[in-house]
Amino acid sequence: MKKHLPLTAMLLLAFASVCLAQTTPQPSPSPSPKAKPAMSKAQLRSHLIATERKFWDAWKNKDTKVFKSGLAADSVMIGESGIEGKEDSIKEISTMPCDVKSYELSDFKVTAINSGAMLLTYKGSAVGTCAGTAIPTVWSSTVYVNRRGKWLAFSHQETAVKP
Repeated sequence: MKKHLPLTAMLLLAFASVCLAQTTPQPSPSPSPKAKPAMSKAQLRSHLIATERKFWDAWKNKDTKVFKSGLAADSVMIGESGIEGKEDSIKEISTMPCDVKSYELSDFKVTAINSGAMLLTYKGSAVGTCAGTAIPTVWSSTVYVNRRGKWLAFSHQETAVKP
């Protein structure tokens, strides 16, 4: 037994050093020369509002291209029709029985959820009809997520303003 004590102690010491070993943190890779510099808060706010206006223009004109490129693949839209994913939302845009003459967006507020997600809230009103009914003024919210450096709409929801 005493003969094996030094070997046991050495093995125990070797295993303990492996178990207690910590890896040295590696520095973050430097951004590639083609990486876009981070936007300031004001620039990001302007960018998200401009993007939202593009969605409303596309809705008004039944242009699905903006929705195809601007919605996250796993997006969730919530409205009168219920809850829809990207493909159903795009299909609805192209087939909706709406005649939108004009729209106005106001009362924007941008709230950071975290560094990769932002909440845009605002009021939207439109002149026109959908299925023969006047389009109501709505309070809207859109969650944008940053995926590979591009801000995409992840979720959109509307609530009609009470008269």
